Amino acid sequence: MGTELKKALEQISKDKGFSKEELIHTIEEAVRISAVSKYGEDYDLEVRYNDATGELELYQFKLVVEKVRNPAFEISIEEARQHDPSVVEGEDMGFQLEIGDMGRIAARFAKQVLVQRMRESEQQLIYNEYIDRRGDIVSGIVQRRDKHGWIVNLGKTEALLLKSEQIPKEFIKRGDKVDCLLLEVNKTAKLGAQLILSRSHPEYLHALFRREVPEIDEGIVQVVSIVRDPGVRAKVAVFSRDKDIDPVGACVGVRGFRIQNVMQEIRGERIDIVVWNADISIYARNALSPALVSKIIVDEENNRLEVVVPNDQLSNAIGRRGQNIKLVTKLIGWKVDIYPESKYAGSDSSIKILEQLANVAEISKETLLRAGYKSLQDLQHASDEVLMETLSVTYDTVSALRSAINFMLPDEESDDEVLQEDE
Repeated sequence: MGTELKKALEQISKDKGFSKEELIHTIEEAVRISAVSKYGEDYDLEVRYNDATGELELYQFKLVVEKVRNPAFEISIEEARQHDPSVVEGEDMGFQLEIGDMGRIAARFAKQVLVQRMRESEQQLIYNEYIDRRGDIVSGIVQRRDKHGWIVNLGKTEALLLKSEQIPKEFIKRGDKVDCLLLEVNKTAKLGAQLILSRSHPEYLHALFRREVPEIDEGIVQVVSIVRDPGVRAKVAVFSRDKDIDPVGACVGVRGFRIQNVMQEIRGERIDIVVWNADISIYARNALSPALVSKIIVDEENNRLEVVVPNDQLSNAIGRRGQNIKLVTKLIGWKVDIYPESKYAGSDSSIKILEQLANVAEISKETLLRAGYKSLQDLQHASDEVLMETLSVTYDTVSALRSAINFMLPDEESDDEVLQEDE
């Protein structure tokens, strides 16, 4: 038994990376607990591993006294001196017990404790390895589906790619190799080390750019802010610490090679690289790209911008279903109101305004006119239910239409602008 135990300790230490001393301590404690369960709490028991023989030794200690009151804990001095003539009253005397007396139950219990300790140590090693890698990209193989998302095998351990952290409409199947952001590293008593992954978080896009663009990884080009509509569009604000290096060119790369690699990893999500500027009006103008801007009025007290764009640029500035302007607002952190030149100047270009409104909401101008809506105010005052019925559209389309109307109307309601049908 001793030789087998010694070989087992050496093998486990080698395979699992645990120190031999830690394993020995675990076994000693497990056997001691088993012995206590057999002999009782009154027994003063100690387990020692004999490295020379590879055997576990169980000892019971008794206090040497003049008169014995508790035989399980005490021994008389007369009896003690039969074992050791030099013993004196008040000393502890040890007596070796047979390990085998514990039986199979004790042995199984010791094994369970050892397995549990090994599992805890493994989880601690995993936690220590990954805790400093938060924010990095990790690669793994999709293992199986979980009620919360996908389980991804990272090699030494598994991680969870939550449904909420996946790119919408992205098709993932078992066996796929995926790159993800290591978003969280948690440790719980029940689950041990728990790794949470993400592909939709803005920091994942940041990590991809760090990997593809050396100037970002070296700190020459700095990423100020990132906002995403995952799988659809993102805006990345950057600036260069070196006046001789163009931050946009560094991110795009020769013939767009760098940004194409990033876009490929996020399933073709469109990326706008925006040059950051301390002047909010210049920063906003850059962020609204590709839309052209005629004029920007800055309200610093309320952190608000009034942006005037050419009539034919309104749909570009707002974007489909208001996507572009929403991303711009998040990127710069200011409220942004968009006005077409005709509306801001008070001129009558109603048909063009209607066309822009229809483009943003992805419906036709004729649909609006046939339904009897001849002014922005008509649409503004109609309920969502009425709009859905009269235009025969979904709630999502009505929401996009409502967002576009709010962008086009000034804060104070103006006179109705009558929209005449084309002859």
